[in-house]
Amino acid sequence: MATLPNQQEKLSLDTFLRGLWEENPVFVMLLGMCPVLAVTNSTMNAIAMGLATTFVLVASSTLISLIRKLIPKQVRIASYIVIIASFVTVVDYVIQAISLDLYNALGAFIQLIVANCVILGRAEAYASKQRLHTTFINSLGMGAGFTLALLALGTVREVLGNGTLLGLQVMPTNFEPWVVMILPPGGFFVLGAWLLLFAYVRRRRELRLLEQEGASGAA
Repeated sequence: MATLPNQQEKLSLDTFLRGLWEENPVFVMLLGMCPVLAVTNSTMNAIAMGLATTFVLVASSTLISLIRKLIPKQVRIASYIVIIASFVTVVDYVIQAISLDLYNALGAFIQLIVANCVILGRAEAYASKQRLHTTFINSLGMGAGFTLALLALGTVREVLGNGTLLGLQVMPTNFEPWVVMILPPGGFFVLGAWLLLFAYVRRRRELRLLEQEGASGAA
């Protein structure tokens, strides 16, 4: 897991982009695996869960940063959970009001956002130490990274498992769906493939940087 700042961080583009690549919650830190594997059997489910988690992450982190000096250290974790649970309740009712089918598809994983270690971890390690504007931008980037990860899995699983994308047929009519992709094992297969790809790209990047440093040192 990447080292989080102990001092006040200066706002920069990296504050947002860090969550997309360097500290991606799923592909780098391997956090929040339950919803990643459970609800990504379709693109719509992945988008809905990603947006719901992002809202809770941004709203709770922002509020915690705003009142961080008022929360006693002895009850800080309990206070964070109460704040997170309040926003999860809002999300739960909103999704239920918008679409009962989507609400039923996501099931208990909406309520389980309370226990998502991405949110509680950022509250404890970042929001409780950083100023409001940096916390807002950083949590927005982390939420975007989490949503993109869910979207990456959901898109692959729906296209290969159903031959559709957002319910629209995208594969040829003679395409035989890979039913395993919309079943639980499919989540592990696709996640493993994405993790391999991320590790490969990251390793290539590190080797390229080492080569550049070696060339500059020789010069």
